[in-house]
Formats: sequence, C-alpha cells, structure tokens
Amino acid sequence: MEMLSDVLQPYKELVGSVAAIVTIGQMFSGSFICYDVYKQGNTRGITIAPFLGGVVMSLLNLKYGYILRDDKMIQVNLVGLALNIVYVLVYFHYTSEKVKVWAKIGLAGAFTVALLGYAEMEDPKLVENRFGTIITAFMFYLIASPLFGLREIIKNQSTEGLPFPIIFSGAIVTFMWLLYGIILKNKFLIIQNVVAVILCSIQLSLFVIYPSKRATKEKVKAKAKKAD
Repeated sequence: MEMLSDVLQPYKELVGSVAAIVTIGQMFSGSFICYDVYKQGNTRGITIAPFLGGVVMSLLNLKYGYILRDDKMIQVNLVGLALNIVYVLVYFHYTSEKVKVWAKIGLAGAFTVALLGYAEMEDPKLVENRFGTIITAFMFYLIASPLFGLREIIKNQSTEGLPFPIIFSGAIVTFMWLLYGIILKNKFLIIQNVVAVILCSIQLSLFVIYPSKRATKEKVKAKAKKAD
C-alpha cells in the first residue's frame, strides 16, 4: 500500500479532481429516480431513503472535510447537499404520505445534529479518527441497504426495486475515492471505499443475474419446476 501511495503521489491533484467530478456526476443520478416519480405522478414503490441518506452523508462528510482541511471534500459535499435537498423536496411534493415523510426527515435531522454536536465536543486530537469511524459505519449502512431486500429480489427473480443509476455510478465514485485515500494514506477513506467497492460490485452482479423487470408468476413457477 505504501508503494502504491508513492507511485500515485505525483497524480494527487489529478486523482482528487477526477474523484470530485465523478462524485458530482454521481449525485445527479438521483434525478433519474425523481424523473420516475414525476412520470408516474406519485412515489409508489420508491423510497425517500437514498435522498435523506444523501443529505445526512453530505453534511457529515462536509464536517469531516473541514476537520481534514480538504477543499475538494468540502466543495463536493456542498454540491451533494444542495442536490439531495432538491431531491427530498421533489419527493415530498409527490408523496401522499407527507406525515410519514416528515417523521423520517425529523429522525434524519436529529441523527445528524447529534453527530455534528459530538464532532464539536470531541477532543480535536481524537475527532478525526472517531468521527471518521462513525461516517464509515453509516456509509456502509447506506450502501448495503439495497441488499436488505435480497430475499425479495431472489424470490421475484427481479432487480426492479434496485436503483441501478445510483449503484453503478457509486461503484465508479468509490473506486476513485479509494485511489485518493491511498494517496492521502488516510485509513478511513481506504477502508470506506474498499468495502464500498465490494458492496457495489455485489449489487451490480445482481443485475447480471436477474432482469430489471419482475418476472410473471408463471415464469417464476416454470423456472422453479425446471430447477426441481
């Protein structure tokens, strides 16, 4: 790892810039989901979780960027915060369950305020490692969350509920930040993005195995009989 870091060191600015650009591009992937919401005129079958998670993650990474004094992290997460707020507003406009959405927004807000408050009160010598650990854990949760419905995906033999644009672009983004983390020799960026790349790869493999449209019950039964 040390050798790779030394090899990549002259390309630090280039890798950081590319990571920032692809991250901003990935943040626009939420617009595809918003377009689906607009087309069907409601949020049926679509969750607000990716957007709220994006707001929370942007705020936490923004704070971490200030702790690290990393301008690229700060700039990228300011853009991410703005975009995800727009996505939340679009979702809220079209949802028929506004009370439930308000409750989720309130929960996400309280969670974020608590963590940002902790970062302010923590010992400056310890906050980088400890806050980085918290962000890493939350990031793993967000990336792995689509896999929570793995049983349904296998049962229906369909990846219809998985947000392909977000997962695909996420794989590219996490790989670039992995390279940047190696250059910075920042263990949290490295651990975050190694696991993130693996999780994204697992999810992308599901699109290879299963179609994006749900199979009919007849087809599922026919395949089950053949398997027997």
